Amino acid sequence: MSWRQEYLDNLRRRDELEKANYDLIDAYSRLADQTAALEAKVSTDSSSPIPTSPGNDAPSLSNQEEAAQVKSDLAEALRAKGQLQRRLKITEETLEGLKTRVKVDSILIRDISAERAQLILKVKDRDEELRGKTQLLVQVQDENMSLDLQLNMAEQQTARLRRENKDLIDRWMARMGQEADAMNEASKF
Repeated sequence: MSWRQEYLDNLRRRDELEKANYDLIDAYSRLADQTAALEAKVSTDSSSPIPTSPGNDAPSLSNQEEAAQVKSDLAEALRAKGQLQRRLKITEETLEGLKTRVKVDSILIRDISAERAQLILKVKDRDEELRGKTQLLVQVQDENMSLDLQLNMAEQQTARLRRENKDLIDRWMARMGQEADAMNEASKF
């Protein structure tokens, strides 16, 4: 798996976690609203005097049931609030961890990108150097071929001159031999 794919997977996981927490945050907000409404209702109910009839000093049974229901709802809302707060804390810690990971990954990506740019530059420089060396090699090979050709021509010319020189010496020796024979012939008189 490439670093880019790993980075994209981490971003996708972070987005999924954040979206999963939207429902939690929404539920927590609704619960907080309900709790505030219930607390306000209990406060209003406890501060307002309960009307009593002249023959009956005790609150009516329906008010007691309603108060018990409100207390039960309030207790349930507070319990749910506690659970949601714990989940929210865990989610926030996870989110902070992911943010830290994203920062580390961003730094890593920046460093890798800088290294990649340097390597690309080095490769270009190396390619340029190799092209120059290749041209130099071609020039040296051409020069070598030219020198080989000149050497072959010089060797052929040397061989030709040696043959011509030998022929000249042979003819000169033959002529000298003829002149010596002629002088010997002439001196016999």
